[in-house]
Amino acid sequence: AAELEYESVLCVKPDVNVYRIPPRASNRGYRASDWKLDHPDWTGRLRVTSKGKTAYIKLEDKVSGELFAQAPIDQYPGIAVETVTDSSRYFVIRIQDGTGRSAFIGIGFTDRGDAFDFNVSLQDHFKWVKQETEISKESQEADTRPKLDLGFKEGQTIKLNIGNMTTKKGGAAKPRVSGSGGLSLLPPPPGGKIAVPPIPPPSSAAIANHVTPPPVLKSSNMNSADILLDLDAPASASKAPASATTDLWGDFSTASSAVPSQAPQQSNWVQF
Repeated sequence: AAELEYESVLCVKPDVNVYRIPPRASNRGYRASDWKLDHPDWTGRLRVTSKGKTAYIKLEDKVSGELFAQAPIDQYPGIAVETVTDSSRYFVIRIQDGTGRSAFIGIGFTDRGDAFDFNVSLQDHFKWVKQETEISKESQEADTRPKLDLGFKEGQTIKLNIGNMTTKKGGAAKPRVSGSGGLSLLPPPPGGKIAVPPIPPPSSAAIANHVTPPPVLKSSNMNSADILLDLDAPASASKAPASATTDLWGDFSTASSAVPSQAPQQSNWVQF
């Protein structure tokens, strides 16, 4: 599994100074002021890489990229990387070779931002390592716990009670009649008849306005013109002059005089 892991680069800084430091005199920590800061022992490039859960600080040549020294880190903060007490730009790291020998050297950055990036890259890596450790631990604990058997046993049944949903077998839902205006009306009861509203009686005003034509008298001697004359007789009588009466009687006398006179015949009738 270790051979299949790949190496990733966490941080690269092109300028780093390396110092030989005196041994620690007491437990109060390292001080950068005790070093010869104006005369570094080596200058090169720094790379921070990771392979699995282990991080590596590699000091390489700027031009050729040849490895000068590297420091494997299993924990941060820890003994492999320590900060100095009097500056945030200098650190003490423990370098190791392939034979198992180790030594403590001091490194420093000219720019304070480079020192900040170096510190954050190590913190992020080991934060990820801590999360991976917790996840793997939880998964192992879950595997050791007894598994719950939630399956149905032979012959086991369940009963569901969903509210008060009671249905009538064979019954069909009654349709709802929707009237105008979106209001739903109930259907009429079975066997019922719809009552027809009664027709209101005619009012007295309607009777008064109704005119009945006068009866027509049938007569053999009267035609349609006489009927019209009879209807207009009152009006014409009021308008006619007094001489009209004399003229009418004169017509009768003229008609009687036009009849030829006949000789009197003898009769047995006695005239009185």
